Formats: sequence, structure tokens, C-alpha cells
Amino acid sequence: MPTPIQWQKSSYSGSGDGNACVEVALDHPLISVRDSKTPTRAVLTFPAPAFTAFLTALRNPPRT
Repeated sequence: MPTPIQWQKSSYSGSGDGNACVEVALDHPLISVRDSKTPTRAVLTFPAPAFTAFLTALRNPPRT
């Protein structure tokens, strides 16, 4: 039986119910992303290296 995905919210997800963000889950070798406001709707799935490159680009935007 497969292990259920464990979703994680950012600590920056906002006050109150904390539903103002996305959630991520490691589903090796993939990373899954969903909207915390509608968790039963569509899930985006990315290869882990592509998601890592995306996060790196967000942390280190090009200087203009």
C-alpha cells in the first residue's frame, strides 16, 4: 500500500486559518504543489530537480 502524501504549509501562510498559500509535498522523485484554499482540486507535479531550480531562481532573482 502506498504511503499517503504529507502536505506541508509555509510558516508564511498568513494569520487565521492559514489558507492563503500553497502546500507542497515530497512524492519521491516528484514534488507536488496544491492551493491550500482548494486542496481537493488540481495538483501540480514537478520533477524534484526542476522544482529545486525554480526555488533557487526565486531566492536569487537576476539583478538588473
